Amino acid sequence: MIKKALKIFGVLVILLIITIISLPLLFGGTIKDKIRYLANQHVNAKVDFTDVDISLIRSFPQASVIIDELSIINFAPFEGDTLAYAKKISLDMSINELFKDASEPISVQKFIIDEANIVIKTDSIGNSNFDITKTSEKTEVTPEEEGSSFTFELDHYEINNSKLLYKDDVGKIALLMTNVNHSGDGSLSGENILLDTKSSSEVSFSLDNTEYLNKNALKLDAELELDLENQRYAFKENKAFVNQLPLEFEGFVQLFEKYTDVDLSFKTPSSDFKNFLAVIPEVYAKNLDGVQTTGDFSVKGTIKGKADDTYIPKMDIKIISNNASFKYPDLPKSVQNITIDTQIKNDTGLADDTYINIGNLTFRIDQDTFAAKGSLRNITTNMIVDMAVNGTLNLANLDKAYPMQLEQELNGILKANVNTNFDMQSLEKEQYQNVKSSGTASLDSFTYASPELPNEIKIKKASVSFKPQTITLDKMQVTTGKSDLTAEGTINNLMGFLFSKQDLKGNFDVNSEVFAVDDFMVAENESSEGQTKNTEKEALKIPSFLDATLNFNAEKVIYDNLELRKTKGSVKINDETAYLQNVTSNLFDGGLAFNGKVSTKSKTPNFGMNLDLSKIDIAKSFSSLELLQGLAPIAKALTGALNTQINLNGNLNNDLTPVLNSLKGNALAEILDAQVSTAQTPLLSKLDSQLNFLDLDKLSLKDLKTSLSFDDGKINVKPFDFDIKGIKITAGGSHSFDMNMNYNVSLDVPAKYLGNEIGGLISQLNEREASEMKVALPIGISGNFSNPKINLNTKQAVTQLTQQIINKQKEKAKDKILDKGTGVLTDLLGGSNKDKDSTKTTTDEPEDKLKDAAKDILGGFLGKKKKKDTTGTKN
Repeated sequence: MIKKALKIFGVLVILLIITIISLPLLFGGTIKDKIRYLANQHVNAKVDFTDVDISLIRSFPQASVIIDELSIINFAPFEGDTLAYAKKISLDMSINELFKDASEPISVQKFIIDEANIVIKTDSIGNSNFDITKTSEKTEVTPEEEGSSFTFELDHYEINNSKLLYKDDVGKIALLMTNVNHSGDGSLSGENILLDTKSSSEVSFSLDNTEYLNKNALKLDAELELDLENQRYAFKENKAFVNQLPLEFEGFVQLFEKYTDVDLSFKTPSSDFKNFLAVIPEVYAKNLDGVQTTGDFSVKGTIKGKADDTYIPKMDIKIISNNASFKYPDLPKSVQNITIDTQIKNDTGLADDTYINIGNLTFRIDQDTFAAKGSLRNITTNMIVDMAVNGTLNLANLDKAYPMQLEQELNGILKANVNTNFDMQSLEKEQYQNVKSSGTASLDSFTYASPELPNEIKIKKASVSFKPQTITLDKMQVTTGKSDLTAEGTINNLMGFLFSKQDLKGNFDVNSEVFAVDDFMVAENESSEGQTKNTEKEALKIPSFLDATLNFNAEKVIYDNLELRKTKGSVKINDETAYLQNVTSNLFDGGLAFNGKVSTKSKTPNFGMNLDLSKIDIAKSFSSLELLQGLAPIAKALTGALNTQINLNGNLNNDLTPVLNSLKGNALAEILDAQVSTAQTPLLSKLDSQLNFLDLDKLSLKDLKTSLSFDDGKINVKPFDFDIKGIKITAGGSHSFDMNMNYNVSLDVPAKYLGNEIGGLISQLNEREASEMKVALPIGISGNFSNPKINLNTKQAVTQLTQQIINKQKEKAKDKILDKGTGVLTDLLGGSNKDKDSTKTTTDEPEDKLKDAAKDILGGFLGKKKKKDTTGTKN
């Protein structure tokens, strides 16, 4: 009997297990159908989810339903936008709910939402993305339709690690809540509900583009009484924390058809001054344990009244502190004599009438006292600022009294006595005549160091005067590394720069004894992956916020290996572009003048300039400037002076040096007077060794002009002519910045330079004929400048010279040209005038005889070792 009972019990257990496992499979479709039914009946949006999982074990004896990745996607006018997304939604309900039809309501006792992201938006014309409820054509809703969804009889709910964004383009309101965690316990089954809730979040809030909260921590432990019938929500025994500031508040919010009634009051639970430090986010205020404070600090306020499209609740919020102090335990200095008297108030219920009054704000560190007072009015539309500050601050003491996180240590003495009155609209419209400022401010002994700068920047003295419409930089003395600067000028819109995000506009005169560009270059950053290190310079950028003109005068400017003397000019900076105008300087024993621009606005910085170099030393300039070396590599073999005008544009490297292969433009060069040293370049050295009649080392170039153009890394030299000791030379061609070249040179060589090399043939010419007769010697030059290839076209030169001599002799001999012998000249003219029917066979063709004649004529003047006389000159 016992065995039988055990068997029956075992069968029941097995059946129960099978039932628990199979029920989710049997009824999962019901829940899925219910969700889809609810969406189709009530929501004008696309509702989707990846899966629905049902379990009778997870929350036994209740059923557990988990919906994975639920999303609600808007239709027009917000088509494609995600209104809501939840990674997981968990619902607990009675098992009986699983047996209901898709059209019947399902009652839920508990729900948990994890990692939700909700975006609520209203566009500029008033459309709201959360208005997705389907409108019914019926005027009445039947009880069956009203209940055909989920109903809630909750005793617990949670929203975990979620995010909410509310953005209203009409009211210019933006509220962002991140790390939202909220939970509630109580009964939600009746009309009057009492909930015990806990909430925490990080809140950012802005109104009309003014940011009032930025990731401020907010905690709320609230007991809520909800009167659903009258839509009245009351707060009882509530405690909130704004950052670390505790607040107690009470009151209610009640919703009516056309307005909302608000009646809230709040205050700090104590008047300890530590409450003031608690207002500041903990990341900045640090741990308040052990902080010694004296004096009081209190926040007390009321928000009461109706809120609708016209009015906001009236408010009166007071922030008060008297003769307070604080000292952090790990810091050497304290802040004393703190007085705060601030009020936020609205007496009319009109948003434009809200104002902030700073009756007094003072503090002291050591012997330095700082005070401010003023008001902010009309803050929701055209805010009017009326402020006065007066005091002295040793900036180095700030982080010795307060735990500030600074990238650089503060230092220097700041003094200010300034009054200012302006409205934000005048700043935005640059109506600076409406900005009324007066007073002075100064900064002494200030230093600034950064990993991005090789040296400290030291400001010995900087003083500013405020006048009704202008701000004058009276004097600023700066040194860094080898450089010194003294500046003065005017700032047109300091308030617009500080408060309205405008570019800083002004005009300045800058003087310097020594200005070393390297003192302002960005330091190199090293990054390593494994054992490989890559070192690269960050891109230099022209500040985007500057709209200023600088007139400069520097006795000496040092840039890389260049030293410019007496440099003058102006720089106009605007839109991340520097325009250089009328710049002059002394360089390479000559003069420099240029206009141009440098822009870092695009991803690849670029430049354009007109450069004029006058009477500069060739050797110094071509050994120092990479650009000139690329334009004319052969110039390194010259000593003397030249003029050049260069117009070019192209891209820049990160350190603002030219990318040579990107250059486009043209140049005109004029050699005023120069000597040649062939040993300085393989090209001239090799050419000199192949020309017997010229000693290039003894040549002097004077008034030689040439023009160049360059594009895509190629320099084109327009053919130009010059004369060296009676030899006309024509040269032209191209080369690239990687030193590959392709040039053609032609020399018109006078016959008199050939001397005895052509034997007796030249003797048949008189002195005048020998002087006037010339031969063209073409030379092809290729390869690169370090390893040139030279091709002397001797065949063409031989042909031309021989033919000239023949033609000259033809003119002389005329009808007497017949020769009894078999001389070369007669043969070249077609042989003897004897009977052409002679049977004698001639084996030598005219071309062969021409070559033989060429050997006799040119002898060794090309290619043979040079013959130098005892005086060291060539023939």
